[in-house]
Amino acid sequence: MNSPLATEALFHLGPVPISQPVVATWVLMALLAIGSWAATRRLRLKPPRLQAALELVVETVDGQIRETMQAAPSPYRAFVGTLFVFILFANWSSLVPGVEPPTAHVETDAALALLVFLAVVWFGVRANGVSGYLRSFAAPSVLMIPLNFVESITRTFSLLVRLFGNVMSGVFVIGIVLSLAGLLVPIPLMALDLLTGAVQAYIFAVLATVFIAGTVSEGRPASRDTSERSPS
Repeated sequence: MNSPLATEALFHLGPVPISQPVVATWVLMALLAIGSWAATRRLRLKPPRLQAALELVVETVDGQIRETMQAAPSPYRAFVGTLFVFILFANWSSLVPGVEPPTAHVETDAALALLVFLAVVWFGVRANGVSGYLRSFAAPSVLMIPLNFVESITRTFSLLVRLFGNVMSGVFVIGIVLSLAGLLVPIPLMALDLLTGAVQAYIFAVLATVFIAGTVSEGRPASRDTSERSPS
């Protein structure tokens, strides 16, 4: 695999170079969007296997959000769930011959980390208002404002480094073993790569949830969505 820090352009859209990770990301987004539409356009009260599997994923995401944030999951489900599913399939795309996973390139991981940073700001402002969000940087003391601001930047950078390092190293190891040992020997490593990809997607989504929870909970108690409460 080429250096993840220097990707070559496959073609240009005017002056903008389009690299292989960008194309892989577009294809993955299109496949996930079409697959989601096809899987949810005919939902049933008695779910078939595919619908039951999708409901299990949604319930798992909801349970993780509820446990982490102590709040109703509905406002955060779409963002956190999309992060998890996209990163999971992006990591697993390394098993397709000739495809380099988008998450093995630093620009993709930087974009995902930036989305988390913006989501933290968005949910924090929506929950506490602009003044409440800005006041959170002064907790527990005004002297902490510089440190809290630096923390918001460094934790975003840590998301980028963690995902990039783990996915890129896995792809390199499999590529090296494949070139030295032949086709069948790397199969156990490929199975391990599947597990690593799933774990990294889970960690990224959970950390995003934790960062959002820390901002949303500043200055107000966790809210509950009455539409999701069980009837008494």
